[in-house]
Amino acid sequence: MEEEKGALVQSLIDDVNKIASIGDYRCSMKKEYCNLARRLKLLTPMFEEIRESKEQIPEETVKALVSLREALVSAKELLRFGSEGSKIYMVLEREQIMHKFHEVTARLEQALSGISYEDLDISDEVKEQVELVLAQFRRAKGRVDAPDVELYEDLLSVYNKSNDAAADPDVLRRLVEKLQLVGIAELTQESLALHEMVSASSGDPGETFEKMSNLLKKIKDFVQTENPNMDVPVREKNLPSSSSGQATTDGNPKTPVIPDDFRCPISLELMKDPVIVSTGQTYERSCIEKWLEQGHGTCPKTQQTLSSPAVTPNYVLRSLIAQWCEANGIEPPKRPSSSRPSKTTSAFSPAERTKIQILLCKLTSSNPEDQRMAAAEIRLLAKRKADNRVAIAETGAIPLLVNLLSTPDSRTQEHAVTALLNLSICEDNKGSIISSGAVPGIVQVLKKGSMEARENAAATLFSLSVVDENKVTIGALGAIPPLVTLLSEGTQRGKKDAATALFNLCIYQGNKGKAVRAGVVPTLMRLLTEPGGAMVDEALAILAILASHPEGKSAIGAAEAVPVLVDVIGNGSPRNRENAAAVLVHLCAGDQQHLAQAQELGVMGPLVDLAQNGTDRGKRKAAQLLERMSRFVEQQKLAQAQAEAQAQLSQSQTQTQQPRPHTIANPVDI
Repeated sequence: MEEEKGALVQSLIDDVNKIASIGDYRCSMKKEYCNLARRLKLLTPMFEEIRESKEQIPEETVKALVSLREALVSAKELLRFGSEGSKIYMVLEREQIMHKFHEVTARLEQALSGISYEDLDISDEVKEQVELVLAQFRRAKGRVDAPDVELYEDLLSVYNKSNDAAADPDVLRRLVEKLQLVGIAELTQESLALHEMVSASSGDPGETFEKMSNLLKKIKDFVQTENPNMDVPVREKNLPSSSSGQATTDGNPKTPVIPDDFRCPISLELMKDPVIVSTGQTYERSCIEKWLEQGHGTCPKTQQTLSSPAVTPNYVLRSLIAQWCEANGIEPPKRPSSSRPSKTTSAFSPAERTKIQILLCKLTSSNPEDQRMAAAEIRLLAKRKADNRVAIAETGAIPLLVNLLSTPDSRTQEHAVTALLNLSICEDNKGSIISSGAVPGIVQVLKKGSMEARENAAATLFSLSVVDENKVTIGALGAIPPLVTLLSEGTQRGKKDAATALFNLCIYQGNKGKAVRAGVVPTLMRLLTEPGGAMVDEALAILAILASHPEGKSAIGAAEAVPVLVDVIGNGSPRNRENAAAVLVHLCAGDQQHLAQAQELGVMGPLVDLAQNGTDRGKRKAAQLLERMSRFVEQQKLAQAQAEAQAQLSQSQTQTQQPRPHTIANPVDI
């Protein structure tokens, strides 16, 4: 039984690791795919702690974990399609894909809900993390992000046109930009994805596939016409200005359209080394070899089974292509020396990599001056461009920089934390920085470092906290109190860095209480009222997040915030008016004292203006407040009327019950 438990948990870990390795999701639905993958990666710590635990797992939880395993397999397939599938198909069939998203999400949420977390030997931090994931899945079940209607309609208009009908260039230009099919590599990948879908269905290509393929050809022709100097090896960079090329209206030469018979059906590119397969179809050698290496046994175009994987050079077609190129003033495509495509090489040259390796050696030097110099150089390299950030991380610099966070040399410490900040700009590096144990060191710099080092430490925490799971980790490792301190006593830049980090961290509900207990509310109220108002935007944004937490609402109310909020609603910028109204909505929920105070301060007029002229969110918040104010006023009027009626009734009853005075006759004189 113990071995079965271990195998089950290990399979869960393996599945999540495979999901984590999937990336580069298609642009049209990138947000949905990234959100799903990010939430699933948050489950790894729970699986690892269950694996290490010696405690018995309840039977019901085992069943839930089995269901979760099945749901993860479905999620993995969905995410892989999001990374490798056709961009055109994802737009045209968005509704079908979103249905699969909701189905997978519901299965994951149901499986996670069936786990008895209290009976598992896992840490409170991990429980909080899983609760966050579960809450996100529950919200995601009923939420559908609006599709790009223009993209869908543009794609549909070209999709429904006949093969010979010309498409609107403006429409094609929008499609190229939004689908990110701007280069030969992207177009080839899209073509492969379409063929892969047909192969996976084991069916006839059908009208739908043919239409999608023709649509892609139109996009490809447009891209090559618009970008004659596009980095394509088969195309002559400098086309002649003679009549052999079609002229555009402005007199510039226009690239001739490649005949369909000369294009590889897979890549849609002019063939350099055409070969024939057993079905009689011709393909570019490198493309069909890649297709066969992926395990396919069918012809990509006809879907017929190939009797043999052998290919035969098509010398006749190669000669025809060469003649066509010569007639159109294009350099004939040169047959590659090797049929196998070369691997993508790093943008960094060997000499540059050697330079980084030398710097890494100096980071571990016993000479403080060498360490300081090397950290400063890496800091600058990481700042300059994206390729540097990737290469520096690949050479193993991150753990070495993390070690320098605890150095007694303040300048080296400052360079190290700033280098990590610059490296964290690259999304892939964020996980490496967290997994290298950087957060405790960054927090220590935030507490004890020089002012510039503290500022950059705060900025680093902000950059890392963009990833949801990192919000939990950073908050749990004690970053919030020193951020509040920096917000209170830092330079203007330091306050800004601390505020942005706190805002991001407090998006996670579990960090809101930590921030309130660290004393952030009094600091924010002071920033709201200080001369110049340089931090008003940031202070109100954080208060708007904290007000949704019970401790935050209580602290804001105790800080006598209502007069300041009413003033901002009346005189602030659109965004600040919106946030002030959002805070007031929470304060006034079930609290007539704050409602009465806001009314006395004259909030009704500014709220009416905000409801008419504010931002969309500002209008909603103003409408909520006006509704509560109206109910409150009505209740006041009703209570006053009842009180007056009661008073009149009491007065009437008193008069009715009052005894008449006795008449005493004057004595008569006798």
